[in-house]
Amino acid sequence: MCCKFCYDVIDNGNDNGNDNTEMRLKTLRPTIKEVAAVAGVSTQTVSRVLNDRPDVSPETRTRVQEVIKELNYRPSALARSLISHRSHTLGVVTAGLDYMGPSRTLSGIASAAEDAGYSMLLRELPSFDAEEIAPIFQAFLSRHVDGIIWAVAEVGENRKWINNPPTDIEVPLVFLTMENRNNLSIVSIDNYQGGRMAVSHLLEQGYRHIGHISGPLDWWEARQRKAGWNDVLTEASLEVGDKDWVEGDWSSESGALGFERLFEQYTELDAIFIGNDQMALGVIQSARQKGLRIPEELGLVGFDNIPESAYFCPPLTTIQQDHYSLAKLAVEEMIKTIESIWDGAELDEPANIVLPPTLVVRQSSLHPRCD
Repeated sequence: MCCKFCYDVIDNGNDNGNDNTEMRLKTLRPTIKEVAAVAGVSTQTVSRVLNDRPDVSPETRTRVQEVIKELNYRPSALARSLISHRSHTLGVVTAGLDYMGPSRTLSGIASAAEDAGYSMLLRELPSFDAEEIAPIFQAFLSRHVDGIIWAVAEVGENRKWINNPPTDIEVPLVFLTMENRNNLSIVSIDNYQGGRMAVSHLLEQGYRHIGHISGPLDWWEARQRKAGWNDVLTEASLEVGDKDWVEGDWSSESGALGFERLFEQYTELDAIFIGNDQMALGVIQSARQKGLRIPEELGLVGFDNIPESAYFCPPLTTIQQDHYSLAKLAVEEMIKTIESIWDGAELDEPANIVLPPTLVVRQSSLHPRCD
């Protein structure tokens, strides 16, 4: 924090003790807040100009530089000392990079951090439910990261440490892909709304016996998608029972096996909302082996909009979740908090940011009777 007044101890050239040293009050210096007020920008913008950050328009940069020159503003020695200890590095914790969602999210974080002038220090957990949390934070803090993004999916009880976190975390935290919680900065996709959109679309196409193959239900995302499926059918006064759904594990194989079970136990089945596109691929293969025509006899909607889904046979209707926007928002939220801390500005309340998914309609769900 910068002080309004700065004092210098000036030696008069003698070594005779206190009589030879005087404390002189220096001229009052302009503050970063005063520069920001005159320039009509935020203190964060002034800080970005001072640190030659790229995310400032040329016009704004010129205006701020002119005000700095006019006011003869110079950051205090203390502020410069603090800035010299900034690493412009973000610590990122991830797990399950063999899954599409976590891998695409990590790629987005790396890209957004680089665009903002930050490097990334990565720690991949051996499993989603790692319990030794304190050493992870200590490793990051010893490398002087400016903030930590916790990009591990919420699986089982792997978030229980949040209720009793390490007490010596001295940098901001942003969490991804988890249930909203007060006093935490969280960025996530609205998986529940995605499930609702998928089933509503199938109902609009005239399907009435809509089953569900969920992801593993220890995943928060899978539970949210299943809840969306259940609620839309219930609101449409359609019966929902245990025979109407099965649980998969995100893999294509589990999609095929899940369809086999669902086909046997839900004899009226005419459509399926599938928890991800990889499982949907297994469903398509298994359904074709049974001679079922898609979408004439079986409508399908997946989730994720992986690049390959447009080339399935038939092309798959799916729910798109934008992992890159998720990652970009997480990095922006983190950097905004970091800048506020370093500028001594008042921090905003932690935000729970939820991104809406979108429905991508393709042939697999377009029932001919609705043409």
